Amino acid sequence: MSDLVTRRDDDGLCWLTLNRPDKLNALTVAMFRQLRQHVLDLKSDDSIGCVILHGAGKCFSAGHDLGDIAEGEDVPSRGWHSETLRLMEKLPKPVIAAVHGHCYTGALEVALAADFILAAQSAKFADTHAKWALTPIWGMSQRLPRRVGIATAKRLMFTAETVKADEALRIGLCENVFPDESFETDLESFARQTLTNSPFSHAANKRLLEATDMDALDAGLQWEIMENEGVGPDMQARIAAFTRKA
Repeated sequence: MSDLVTRRDDDGLCWLTLNRPDKLNALTVAMFRQLRQHVLDLKSDDSIGCVILHGAGKCFSAGHDLGDIAEGEDVPSRGWHSETLRLMEKLPKPVIAAVHGHCYTGALEVALAADFILAAQSAKFADTHAKWALTPIWGMSQRLPRRVGIATAKRLMFTAETVKADEALRIGLCENVFPDESFETDLESFARQTLTNSPFSHAANKRLLEATDMDALDAGLQWEIMENEGVGPDMQARIAAFTRKA
């Protein structure tokens, strides 16, 4: 089988690439199998502190391969795609979805499972489930309103409108927009900034945020007090390095 999702490691940073450029990286079961295996491998790989998921060629991904849907997909189990994205979402390290060009429907569901969506100026986002008489089963109904609010999520889902990068930034769908010509460099700069900070804190903070998302404030505050993971093994070294500089 060809490498439909490739992995390149670079000094603590992992680049995962959706690698079906001749089909605009349209998502198939075979691609998800490879993505899932990379995610499982990364879960226990302490040499990697940050993951960037992006697309080869003209775009991030045009979405779920409609040909696969029409022919009937051989899915290992009910909810398997959603489970795969949940595994990625729960990786104990920051995950960045780097979007250029198309990011439609299933591709948007993939991107929403990352911690951050960073967009090139060329990025275009849409949820077209309603155009094809489909409903989401990879997480759109849960993650999109958490990003943009329920009213905006309804607008995007009901109209199937295409949202360009600047509008995506305005509504909170993405965290930043970079020029296409410097996109990869800007992505790496953002990722390297996270890599300078403690991997212990990143993993612990992701677990805290996950556990209390949408909770009442008092319940969340109590959880933070009782369930926080304290200080990491690198705390003393980091403080010592800072004081030496000072």
